[in-house]
Amino acid sequence: MLTKDLLRVSRAGGGYHPQFADREHRPLAARVIGTYQGHVGEPRSALEDAITDLERDAEDFKLVRGFSALLEREATFETDAALEPERARKAAFEAAEAVGVVTEDERAMALVRAGESLGVSADDLERALYADLEERQLLTALDSPWDPDGLVAQYNLSLAQTALFDATEIRVRSSDPKALISAIKRLRLMYEIRRLEGEGTNHPERDGIVEREIIVTGPTRLFRATRRYGTRFARLLRTVVKADEWHLEATVDDRGTERTLMLSHEDPVSVPDADPVAEVSFDSGVEADFAGRFSNLGLEWDLVREPEPLATGTRVMIPDFAFDYEHADFRVYFEIMGFWTPEYVAKKLGQLEGLEDVELIVAVDESLGVGEEIAARDFRAIPYTDTVRVKDVADVLREYERQLVAESAASLPDELRPDAAVVSLETLAARHGVSEDALADISTPDHERVGRTLVRPAVLDSLSDDLEAGMNLAAAESTLENVGISDSSALLSALGYRVEWEGLAGGTLVER
Repeated sequence: MLTKDLLRVSRAGGGYHPQFADREHRPLAARVIGTYQGHVGEPRSALEDAITDLERDAEDFKLVRGFSALLEREATFETDAALEPERARKAAFEAAEAVGVVTEDERAMALVRAGESLGVSADDLERALYADLEERQLLTALDSPWDPDGLVAQYNLSLAQTALFDATEIRVRSSDPKALISAIKRLRLMYEIRRLEGEGTNHPERDGIVEREIIVTGPTRLFRATRRYGTRFARLLRTVVKADEWHLEATVDDRGTERTLMLSHEDPVSVPDADPVAEVSFDSGVEADFAGRFSNLGLEWDLVREPEPLATGTRVMIPDFAFDYEHADFRVYFEIMGFWTPEYVAKKLGQLEGLEDVELIVAVDESLGVGEEIAARDFRAIPYTDTVRVKDVADVLREYERQLVAESAASLPDELRPDAAVVSLETLAARHGVSEDALADISTPDHERVGRTLVRPAVLDSLSDDLEAGMNLAAAESTLENVGISDSSALLSALGYRVEWEGLAGGTLVER
């Protein structure tokens, strides 16, 4: 961003229109870059004088200062002195006090004495006295990533970010709403999503850009304005402009006057460098903690972060997670409802009210006291304090799982006759699109169940002949693998053997 004193906006017609740079300002950007490059090794004061000369010649001095401000952030200024200036000043003042400086000669004598005490010449000492003042520091390097076109692009982005600094509300339509929502949540901004289907709009439908509008609310709606919140709005713009098509409308508090700022992909705003927002997996510690612990359970549910939006009346909501059942096209959504403001809670309850034909689990902070209201909307409410108990969520998912297993088992015939002589329950379940548990009561007349494997009796007879007591376990497992059996312990037990272990060296088959 730029500092607010460098903001260039037009307020014509009561609007708030950033005055962007364009191709005609490229030569000016090149001159500012050249001025910095030409003053490497010179004091800052000389550079500032040269920039001031450019300002006098330019149509808008703020544009020159804006270009300069961006380059200054990429510049390195250092103190050039034979010794540390503060140390030099201390020695010079002590010597001056001893000499009693009144005249120039007495001043020179004090500098000589001070220099002798520090082992430097009087000239070096004098140069060091105030070398750390900003205007005397030297420009030692310019590490700018921009050519003139890049500097113009960076200026336009920074100008738009500065214009958004005092926004109280931002409304965005984007061709990449999922990336936008992810950035909003990572930046911990308050938002809601409004569906626009069927509404009159001046913006024709383009790749879904008008399907929904994301409304990001600023702090002045609930709290006092803070610099941190304004900075988050500015950072969010970097993600907005990454989309191929987008339209942004913001309400700006312009020194007490409410104005409307409008931007779109047709404006010269882009991201010339860097990623829009550093990747952060979760926007709260509660969510991150839950996801980490859930992934270690090994359940037959896949955890999905930030699934697709759900329609809720005229608006939409994006739950924090979804659980996808591995053996069927079935999804359960999961929302973690932490403590926030009363307005936030009311909005969430309103969203839940509008949801239809959705399976939803809501983990709700006990301090909110709205668990019964959620349950009244036919959703499962799980109270929590500080952290969400994974077991509570898993118990609910197992209820769904039992229902799904029963439904899938009912769709199977009373008996199954696989062609293969050996087939695992996992393979057979996948073939029929069900879980292994759904096969529990299904008859398999041609096979025997050995552990989690179906084996024809003829194969068992053959293996009984091939295996014998005293046989090395590794050789026995190799024999089983040759016929497609990986569950050796269950098969050996079925054939009447156990393994007698011999330390770490392996084991031997013995009769049970």
